[in-house]
Amino acid sequence: MVSNGIRKPGKIMIKKLATLLFFIAIVSCSNESSNIETSSIEKAKTYNWRLVTAWPKNYPGLGMAPERIAKLVEEMSDGQMKITVYGAGEQVPAFGVFDAVSSGSHQMGHSGGYFWKGKAPAAQFFTGVPFGLTADEINAWTNRAGGIELWREVYEPFNIYPIPAGNTGTQMFGWFNKEINSLDDIKGLKMRIPGIGGEVLKRAGGIPVTLPGGELFTALQTGVIDATEWVGPYNDLTFGFQKVAKYYYYPGWHEPGSMLELLINKDEWDALPKHLQVIIDTAAKAVNQDILDEYTARNNKALRELVDIHGVELRKLPDDVISEFKTIANEILEENAAKDETVNKVYQSYKKFKAEVSAYHVVSEDAFVEARNK
Repeated sequence: MVSNGIRKPGKIMIKKLATLLFFIAIVSCSNESSNIETSSIEKAKTYNWRLVTAWPKNYPGLGMAPERIAKLVEEMSDGQMKITVYGAGEQVPAFGVFDAVSSGSHQMGHSGGYFWKGKAPAAQFFTGVPFGLTADEINAWTNRAGGIELWREVYEPFNIYPIPAGNTGTQMFGWFNKEINSLDDIKGLKMRIPGIGGEVLKRAGGIPVTLPGGELFTALQTGVIDATEWVGPYNDLTFGFQKVAKYYYYPGWHEPGSMLELLINKDEWDALPKHLQVIIDTAAKAVNQDILDEYTARNNKALRELVDIHGVELRKLPDDVISEFKTIANEILEENAAKDETVNKVYQSYKKFKAEVSAYHVVSEDAFVEARNK
C-alpha cells in the first residue's frame, strides 16, 4: 500500500527484521559470555615457574634481586604465579643460566649479559662496557632511547625475552696483593675480570680469567689468580676479600653501571596472559631501581669498615694506566663493531646516546658534583 508516495513496511518485513535483531543479540551475548569465560580461565590457571641465577643463593644485592622479583610477582598476582629461585649450582652452573632459559628447561634466569659474549657479543652492552654508561644513563638508554628493543632483537635468536632487573652502580677495579704503579705491573697479572674489561686487560699484557663469584675467595687465597674484581664494598666485604688481599683499587672503569637481567623463555612469555606479563615487567622495573638504591646506600658504610676496621689500603689507579686502558677499550669496541653487524648496530646506538648524555652532564651533574665537592 502506498500513502502520500511513501511505502509502509509490511508485517512480514517487520517480523524478519525483528528475528534478525534477536539473533544478533543472541550472538553478541554468546561472544561476551565466551570472553568472560576465557578471562576467568586465564585468571584461574596457576603458574609455577623456576628461576636459575648466576649468583649464590640469597647473596646480598645480586642474589636477592630475583628473590624480590619472585615475591612481588606472587603478591601482585594474588598467588596465581609462583616463582622458585635457585642459586648458582643448585640446578645449573652459574654460567649455564642462558642455555637453561634458551632451551626451556627453566622458564626464567637472572644474570649479567657480559657472561654470554661468546654466544652473543652484543649482549655485553646491556650489562656494561669499559668507560661506558653509568647506572642512570644505561637505564635511560635502555628504557627511553631504543636500548630495550635492540636487546630483545639480540636475544631473539636464542628464544629469550630480557628485562632489566637490577644495577650495581659504578664498581671498584678490584683486589690486589701488589701495588699497581704502571702498566708494567699489569703484565703477566692473572685477574678475574669478565667482558670487554677482560679483553682490555689481555691487550695490556694481563691474563684475564673467568670464574663465578662463589669461587673467587679460594682462587685468590690459593694463588690461582693474582687479583680479582667483583662488585663493590658491600658485596666484597661479604666475600671477605680483605682477608686475602691487601690493596683495593678504584675506579671501576670496566663496569661503570652494570645492569642485571631477567631472562624469560620467549615461548613461555608469549603463552602468559597479558596481566601476568604486566606484573612481571612491573616487578622487574621496581627491583631494577631497588637494587641500585641498596648498593648506593650500603657501599658507603662497607667501604669505611674495610678501611677503618680491616686496614685495607684504598688506592687509585695511576692516571697513565687509566688512560691506556681507555685507549685500548675504544680500540676493541671499534674493532668488534667492524667485525659484527649486530654488534655495530647496538654500538652505534650506545655510542650516540653516550655522547649526547655526556655533553648534557658537563653542564648538569658533573658541574654540580664539582661545585659540591669544592
